[in-house]
Amino acid sequence: MSAALISIVMPCYNAAATLEASVASALAQTHSELELICINDGSRDATGALLDRISGQDARLRPIHQTNQGAGAARNAGLAVARGEYLAFLDADDRWTADCLERLHTALAASDADLAYCGWQNHGVAGGRGQPFVPQDYADTDRVALLLGGNRWPIHAALTRRAVIEAAGRFDPRWTSCMDYDLWLRLSPTLRVVRVPEVLAFYQHHAGEQITKNRVRLARNHWAIQRRFLSTHPELAARYSKRQLRVWTHGELLRRAYACYWARDLAAARPLFRTLMRVCYGSARDWKYMLPALLPESLHSALIRHLSHDNADPS
Repeated sequence: MSAALISIVMPCYNAAATLEASVASALAQTHSELELICINDGSRDATGALLDRISGQDARLRPIHQTNQGAGAARNAGLAVARGEYLAFLDADDRWTADCLERLHTALAASDADLAYCGWQNHGVAGGRGQPFVPQDYADTDRVALLLGGNRWPIHAALTRRAVIEAAGRFDPRWTSCMDYDLWLRLSPTLRVVRVPEVLAFYQHHAGEQITKNRVRLARNHWAIQRRFLSTHPELAARYSKRQLRVWTHGELLRRAYACYWARDLAAARPLFRTLMRVCYGSARDWKYMLPALLPESLHSALIRHLSHDNADPS
């Protein structure tokens, strides 16, 4: 089996603290034929200088410098110059095992699938949320239903055929987060997948700038992407009951709102609760939690403290 060229696209924004490790992870791949396209998306730190220095040491790295346009537009800029038959995406703070692309390419090239995905692990998170995770085999599932139910693999845990991404119109730059979820969902009606059941990709949580830190934006974009997909594909929406569609969309937004609420992140929970009230979603019990979001935040916080005190164990 020939080692076809893989183009790795890496958007970089103020990534100087983590960039070198991620670039090293990409260039250390055992798959021999690759190019690494790094897009410096208007960084204000030393990202651009680092990319120029590393590219002088390894010709496989191709730096692009542009004004800040966001991760979706940066990835599209990389795709515009990519030469590979296969595409992989690695952010400037994430990493792979050395054989990640080789394993994914072998699985994809030996099948008629469009996308190969693997397991992953989050580093730098507390509360037991950093355990290795291998998703189930989705090859024989309804991919539209699967992806309406949520993003099933992160962008750095997948390898795709370039033709599929190009046919889908690349990334939609309007999204400030969840742009990979939007792409997978748009691909879902015809998407064929194959699984590599091993943990090969790693997401690094850190103190710097990360798209995933804005919980309100993440939740609202995810919700908006679902709703836009359903509105533009009424023939697909008609496959499922209205109740199921509301569970996938509004129900997921409610789940995220509760996650913020129970973490006592009221600044994030309150706008999500208000969004759900505007679409009249939730049970009577849910509305007991949501209605106080109409109060000023100081009164909402005081009410929670009062209720917590009343419900405290007297012993």
